[in-house]
Amino acid sequence: MSEHFEGKFEVELKYRLKSKSQFLTILNSMTYEVMLEDNLESDCYFDTPEQVLLAENKSLCIREMEPSGIKLWIVKGPEADRCEATNITDANKAKSMLNTMGYDVVLAMKKTRSIYFVGEFHITVDTLSGLGDFAEFAIMTDDESLLESYRSELIILASKFGLSSTDLEHRSYRKMYSESLTV
Repeated sequence: MSEHFEGKFEVELKYRLKSKSQFLTILNSMTYEVMLEDNLESDCYFDTPEQVLLAENKSLCIREMEPSGIKLWIVKGPEADRCEATNITDANKAKSMLNTMGYDVVLAMKKTRSIYFVGEFHITVDTLSGLGDFAEFAIMTDDESLLESYRSELIILASKFGLSSTDLEHRSYRKMYSESLTV
């Protein structure tokens, strides 16, 4: 199952769900594998006090997942499809190292996440308090030449769930959460 998360590029389409239960009903009519269900993810986003990473369209996140026990170091950007993640064993040590290097936590957020595999694609179903329910359709690859064809395949897969371009959410959770704090 880990091959689903290998590669330095990620094609990801995020959709706002009108009905999570309807989405899961459609999923249950398909062949899929469960990686995990209803994990609580705690994400700590780091940046310099001057927000240098944000200005460069990059993000640096330490993610802790329970009850699965998975801990990840995630870097996204600067290109929209650029994403790399690696497992870590000690999230507190990683956070301390980032602090030592001059990075501070600029945002801490939590979400409930389930991850399913449909063929070569992974679908995450997320619930974020105050923001709603979302489904991310994604695939990772090292082959940059496949990005557009994968994007087309993900759009077709999402349409099987009744999702269309009007349901797309282009903002990152970090951006949506930050915007909700300033309202």
